[in-house]
Amino acid sequence: MIEPILLTAARVCTLEGARVLTNASGFFFERDERLFLVTSRHVVVDEPSKHFPDSLEIELHTDSANLAESTGFSIPLYRGGKSIWRQGQDTAGEIDVAVIEIERAALPAKTVYRAFTPAHLEVDARQIEVGSLLLVVGFPLGFHDTLHHMPVVRHAVIASSFGLRFQGEGYFLTDARTHRGTSGAPVVMRAPAGSVAKGDLPWQLLGVHSARLDVGTRDRKLDEALGLNCAWYADILMTLTES
Repeated sequence: MIEPILLTAARVCTLEGARVLTNASGFFFERDERLFLVTSRHVVVDEPSKHFPDSLEIELHTDSANLAESTGFSIPLYRGGKSIWRQGQDTAGEIDVAVIEIERAALPAKTVYRAFTPAHLEVDARQIEVGSLLLVVGFPLGFHDTLHHMPVVRHAVIASSFGLRFQGEGYFLTDARTHRGTSGAPVVMRAPAGSVAKGDLPWQLLGVHSARLDVGTRDRKLDEALGLNCAWYADILMTLTES
């Protein structure tokens, strides 16, 4: 039996026309029978790096009995010249999270996936301590199980006070080894025993991995990289998926 947490994540390719631009990560979120793909905002558009894709392609499993069976599923980023993703903003500026609604009717009939729900966002910040163990489920540098089309998982720990906006921004820090391509991955923690509402996904969705952090004054010859990352608080999904 495959662990359901691995079916929440999707490998994301960004495209401009038929040209592949980058690899990234994403995951599924379901609310009121509507289905969304969640990823980082800089995956769908990033002005500083002049990254302007016009569509995404995700890989979907199509046979629960044979996970080697998959298909690509294209998601346009614009309709009628207007962007169709949703992104957030708060008093500190833009939030590096984007959601795109997926038309269920367009999915292959036997699509196999798992989706987080609002129940997975219900956390008590007072019970989440610095050093708590996390998992980041994604596709670093596009790496994954190419036979079964599965993501890989990296260990992480909470590296800043959870619930406190680090530097006034809408994210917390994690300590983990990450790479390009992990942007948009879910950051999760095992749910307390007895969390029935979470079904076969006994995880708390805490954040959306965005990027590695570094110190601009670091001597690149003498000092190693910090190994810290920012994860945007996942509760922004409740705002971004409102009807």
